[in-house]
Amino acid sequence: MTKILHLLLASVPFAFAHHTPLKARQISKSLLSDDSEVVAASWYPSWLGTKVPPESLSWDKYTSVTFAFALTTSDPGAVSIDSDGLVLLPKFVAQAKSHNVNALITIGGWTGSQFFSSNVATAANRTIFVKTLTQLVTKYQLDGLDFEWEYPNQSGIGCNVMSPSDSANFLLFLQELRLDPVGSKLIISAAAGITPFTGSDGKPMSDVSAFADSLDWISLMVYDVWGSWSDVVGPNAPLADSCAAANLQQGSAESAVAAWTAAKFPIDKLVLGVAAYGHSFSVSKNIAVVNSQLAPYPTFVKSPQTPGEGETADTKTTDSCGVTSGPTGVFSFEGLVTAGYLTSTGSPAFNMLSRFDNCSQTPYVYNPSTSVEISYDDAKSFAAKGSFIKEKALKGFAMWHAAGDYKDILLDSIIAAIGIVEC
Repeated sequence: MTKILHLLLASVPFAFAHHTPLKARQISKSLLSDDSEVVAASWYPSWLGTKVPPESLSWDKYTSVTFAFALTTSDPGAVSIDSDGLVLLPKFVAQAKSHNVNALITIGGWTGSQFFSSNVATAANRTIFVKTLTQLVTKYQLDGLDFEWEYPNQSGIGCNVMSPSDSANFLLFLQELRLDPVGSKLIISAAAGITPFTGSDGKPMSDVSAFADSLDWISLMVYDVWGSWSDVVGPNAPLADSCAAANLQQGSAESAVAAWTAAKFPIDKLVLGVAAYGHSFSVSKNIAVVNSQLAPYPTFVKSPQTPGEGETADTKTTDSCGVTSGPTGVFSFEGLVTAGYLTSTGSPAFNMLSRFDNCSQTPYVYNPSTSVEISYDDAKSFAAKGSFIKEKALKGFAMWHAAGDYKDILLDSIIAAIGIVEC
């Protein structure tokens, strides 16, 4: 039996969020009925399988966990999973089933969406691609498919095949998948950006309601809104930005939900993507610190990029387009603790400067010794997002990623704020 999590009408103070057993977590939610099913999900990064084996996940706190990734290829008859992933996938599914959690697999991702466009471009290719994926889920006894096409009718990582008909063809593919005898029984989700899928005119579509007929939910990737590509240090995953200056409004959870619902996607099929990681920036102390406090939106030194978790200044990677870059400057929440930016309780270490931005509802931490500032999410920001999910009656949350948290500080916080109880 698949586990279902519900919202119940009760009250639990936030102070107990990190220590209360899941079955006791209940909170008032007047806009949802007592038996409203919610999604508590995360992605499992297969490349970290040695460090974080499937059996180490907090399965009892999820309804779904998604294996990342199976990459698209130029042949719609095949997807690509590396050799380590192929060994890990059956173990992942076995753990999910033993805990009554839905096991999904993500197709695509930032580095794996290169051939989505060609794979769904024709009726023949769509039929082949449907068969490929239904055979995949059947072989590994998966419960569903998650599509992370970044992004239809856009170049994505930089070399994605693209067409003005991408979004229309994606819909046709999803409809065919849903009509397939195997596909009809699957959970089918999609991860999407903060604006609706791009139409043939290159602009966000004004009506995406048809996608809701084939998808169980869409996870809004409200992260990487600001990063090393930006002009100033900004929030990685802002809850809100309408309270910021006009030039600092790059997108947020609030604007994403507003954009998708304005395009007629039902709000009760929207899942909020949340980030268990942050971006680092090199910011000189005279710019970062003003009147003994961290300044908002400071400029930073773009090159060289500060190393992130497990990286050195010489760390380089070559992406699917053949472009070499690095380091990334990314820290998981756990990595921030390990590196000494945060304490074991998830709060800023005593030798760090910190700031919590009340507009975006996200924190910043700064090391004055190394001039490194990090924009990230903490328990307080996850609680704010949980309250937003509850208030707006969204379907739930999906965390990138399951190996990024530290002692479930973030996961427990958002669960408590939403008011999830295991039934």
